Amino acid sequence: MASVMLIAFLVGMMIGRVFDPPRLRIEEVEAWEQGLQLWFNREPQAQAEHVDGALVYRYEDAYGRVRDGQLRLPLGLVNWRLERDGRDLLLVLVSPRPLQGEWRGAQEDGRWRARLALRPE
Repeated sequence: MASVMLIAFLVGMMIGRVFDPPRLRIEEVEAWEQGLQLWFNREPQAQAEHVDGALVYRYEDAYGRVRDGQLRLPLGLVNWRLERDGRDLLLVLVSPRPLQGEWRGAQEDGRWRARLALRPE
């Protein structure tokens, strides 16, 4: 009886994994005239917060390459960095002036494009 229960449990776990959505993956990060454009494999859910003067977006249970760059915007230079924090990815934006960000996303060619427009607070 125990072996039948164990097999049923394992089969149930395998079936559950088949129907799980894939992990969020950041595929590309590009600069555009108002901020950053990020490409994902599916729709992202980000949590924004201000930490020590930086604007930080947290993507839970996501993966992607660690990278960084600099934007030249009308509000000045903005340094950005995509970094790991355990199983999460953080997008950290640092500027001499406090920043506000506004997300707009759309699905294109089977991927999800999110544009982050930056402006001073």
